[in-house]
Amino acid sequence: MSPELTAVLGIVAVIALIMCRMWVGVAMGLVGFVGLLVLRGPAQALMIAGQVPFTNVNNYTMTVIPMFTFMGMLISESNIGRDLFRACNAWFGSLKGGLASATVAATGGLGAITGSHMVGTVIMSKIALPEMRRYKYDEPFSAATIAAAAPLTMIIPPSLSFIMYGIITEQNIGKLFMSGFIPGIIMMAIFIGFITIVCRRNPAMGPAGPRASMRERLRALAGIVPVVALFILIFGGIYAGFFTTTESGAIGCAGALAIAASSRQMNMGKLLLALRETVLTTGMIFTLLIGTYIFISFITLSKLPFMITRFVASIDAPMPVMILAVSVMYIVLGMILPEIPMIILTIPVLYPALTAVGFDPIWLGLFVVIMMALGAISPPIGMVVFMLSGFSGVSVVKIFRAVIPFIVADIIVVILISVFPQLATWLPSTM
Repeated sequence: MSPELTAVLGIVAVIALIMCRMWVGVAMGLVGFVGLLVLRGPAQALMIAGQVPFTNVNNYTMTVIPMFTFMGMLISESNIGRDLFRACNAWFGSLKGGLASATVAATGGLGAITGSHMVGTVIMSKIALPEMRRYKYDEPFSAATIAAAAPLTMIIPPSLSFIMYGIITEQNIGKLFMSGFIPGIIMMAIFIGFITIVCRRNPAMGPAGPRASMRERLRALAGIVPVVALFILIFGGIYAGFFTTTESGAIGCAGALAIAASSRQMNMGKLLLALRETVLTTGMIFTLLIGTYIFISFITLSKLPFMITRFVASIDAPMPVMILAVSVMYIVLGMILPEIPMIILTIPVLYPALTAVGFDPIWLGLFVVIMMALGAISPPIGMVVFMLSGFSGVSVVKIFRAVIPFIVADIIVVILISVFPQLATWLPSTM
């Protein structure tokens, strides 16, 4: 059996083990080790399995993972998300579909300080869903709005998806963060525009709420000044080069803790819970990374990425055709895999091939993250939709039906960054 065929069988085995509910990191590490045994024998397999993960994980830059994770957990245990929603609702709530638009804007704000779409889903389901029910919003439409908005936290930095991509490809994480700003804002604007059009055509979908006075609006804005200041501090510092992405994570944690403590939103119980969730999440991510590095070693030794690179280069297809092919692949994978396993499985194989034929590494990172965000809400296994169904009690089928226009909006953004790649690359290029 050729090494390349061994690698293909290994990828199939990983997917099969994941579908049998084995932990992704364990599945990749196990298959990678067996593949190394087949290709190089027990001595080298044991050496690689012991050295490669430790060499890559025992790295200062890896501290960015627990730092940004802890910042997100601190936000989730405080009332910062509620303050963001109140501020957005004060300005948008009096419009038709205003609460839904406020949910999108608040989720985008959460994305700028958490980096986890799971955190965004949980917070918005607790805050926005009861408010939309109170004002008689259409239930599937309400749940679909939250489901569609939650993946914005994957695109608007900081994002664990960007961090994972940057670590695996050794790209600058700060530049990857910056690539998500403009497309993330465009996506928010399209979502809000869609909500406005739908609710004007059918006011029963999202009735207008009471109009807030200017004093109430300004008071609501004053409540989020510390959060805005934290955002400017973190990403202004990264953009200006005052500190690294890793250092910004520590500064963000300290800032989030200071905001929560000064506003009396944090107690010892909440702090311990945030620490516990951070440890669990970080442990899961590092398990994924250890398995990934063993699997990457196996795939690299098999020379499958080089074969794919030569094949892709020989096709000589126009760039739009290649983008379409990769998009279809990610949409199909998004139907059966969560986003983190998707990036871990595909990037080691696709990254060398796509960058070799001219794809910009930073643009490719944004493209992959947007496709993962699309997969998080795509039928039949969009995990965010299933979470919202559990929180709201609305059937999965109804939410999937209501979320289709938001999926179209995501596709529009993909088309825009494909036609105008500067939307993703301009801001990072100015750093």
